[in-house]
Amino acid sequence: MKISHLAAALLAVSLAACSQSAPKNGPMTLNRGNGAEIKSLDPDFIDGTWEANVVGDLIVGLVTEDAAGQPIPGAATDWSVSPDGLTWTFHLRKDDVWSDGVPVTAEDFVFAYQRLLDPKTAAQYAYNIWVIKNAKAVNDGTMPLSALGAKAVDDHTLVLTLEHPAPYLPQLLMHQTAYPLPRHLVEKYGNAWAQVAHFAGNGPYVPKEWVLNDHLTLTKNPKFYDAKHVRIQVVNYYPTPDSEAALKRFRAGEFDVQSAIPAAEIDWMRRNIPESLKLIDYLGTSYMLVNCKRPPFDDARVREAIALAYNREAVEDKIMRIGQKPAYAFVPPHTADYPGTAHFDFEKLSYPERIKKAQGLMQAAGYGPNHRLHTTYSTVADPNDTRIAPALQSMLKDIYIDADIVQVDAAIHYKNLQQHQFNIAAAAWIADFNDASNFLDLLRTGSGNNYGGWSNAKYDALMDQAEHEPDAKKRGDILNQAEQLALDNYAIIPTNFRKTRNLVKTYVKGWISNQRDFNRTRWLWIEGK
Repeated sequence: MKISHLAAALLAVSLAACSQSAPKNGPMTLNRGNGAEIKSLDPDFIDGTWEANVVGDLIVGLVTEDAAGQPIPGAATDWSVSPDGLTWTFHLRKDDVWSDGVPVTAEDFVFAYQRLLDPKTAAQYAYNIWVIKNAKAVNDGTMPLSALGAKAVDDHTLVLTLEHPAPYLPQLLMHQTAYPLPRHLVEKYGNAWAQVAHFAGNGPYVPKEWVLNDHLTLTKNPKFYDAKHVRIQVVNYYPTPDSEAALKRFRAGEFDVQSAIPAAEIDWMRRNIPESLKLIDYLGTSYMLVNCKRPPFDDARVREAIALAYNREAVEDKIMRIGQKPAYAFVPPHTADYPGTAHFDFEKLSYPERIKKAQGLMQAAGYGPNHRLHTTYSTVADPNDTRIAPALQSMLKDIYIDADIVQVDAAIHYKNLQQHQFNIAAAAWIADFNDASNFLDLLRTGSGNNYGGWSNAKYDALMDQAEHEPDAKKRGDILNQAEQLALDNYAIIPTNFRKTRNLVKTYVKGWISNQRDFNRTRWLWIEGK
């Protein structure tokens, strides 16, 4: 909803008065609007990019991100790889300590990986490190934790043995599933170790205060191994589920950075704050899910009809208008070592032709004008989704589907997806590392983030085959076959290839837009505010 110029001016004055920016001679402070409230500071219990933003400021893995989101040495100074690509030896920093002063050791990594994979932990993201030898069997409970191919040779030497060669491993090790944990605190406090009062990290910041649904304040960690180069001394993370309200707060000076923008205001932002708008292509796909565990969505004809009915071009050109490309495949363009030729076979059909085909499929499945399918469409409570949902609702009506819209907080939405508590739902996936498998692993049988519950033995076999193929081109071709199989079965319904959606004040320096959309606070500073 738009507001008058006078109202906007009054709002700006009001919000500026309550801004929490640092005093002129106070500590350098960065205020970040972060999209949604986080669930935890424990890396084993998070899965959203907004949560990774925070925890990535607190803990550093063997490999970490540079200012442009590329892998650089983190807790490890260097590493070597055996000729067969299966054994990786990491040499840890001798000056890396937890924020309580206890040294970080190789055993902290072994302990962390075993905890993540322990079936008792029930970590949804555990599959992300199945690349480590015996990790899947450990995660399934068929092998003991000690069988994991992660060994501490001594305090500063960690050896990882892999199931198959993984040249992308340095990128994977930047992910929170590969972070170390302070074993001494987890053993003392259990899961409560991640509460602010008990927390210790080895990253550039430590948590100081967390007021749920209001703000999380981090302060500079003086024990961080590279503390001398960290300029921001205080960072406040604010949950901003309402992107329209967040834009007003950004304009008023309350936020220095805001992640997530209201597409309805894209023309205003391009005219008035183009220098703050950061929109680039990145490795992310928005998609729709259908719950394959529930009839009638276990019928591929119904799933295909929904895929046909979604008018991607209309949504991107008339509703979003931020330059995102309609998606007829799951893996984004420009993914490394990937041919990217898999696609929905209806891509060249006109939209009226798609609707006609979808109606025929629904009628074949037993539905029609006099027997409509009544269901629900679940999404997050964000202004962008609030605008897209009724458009989809209207599209589905044309193929005999009446869908009630269910909008909830992002944390609740994704918890529902993980528990398969939905019929049709919106979701998005941002690459953890630049490899097609990071998207396609979502559709494996048993994957913790296989929200739709689709399962196909041939698909799983292709994914297994790709894992053990050392030739990059052949591997890419096998993965491409797997994606085509999933698309042919409508296991997932891609809708668009995403762009980054950030607002950054011009006085925030060091920000480099990148494909992974990570800009760690340690690389930023404020100048000329």
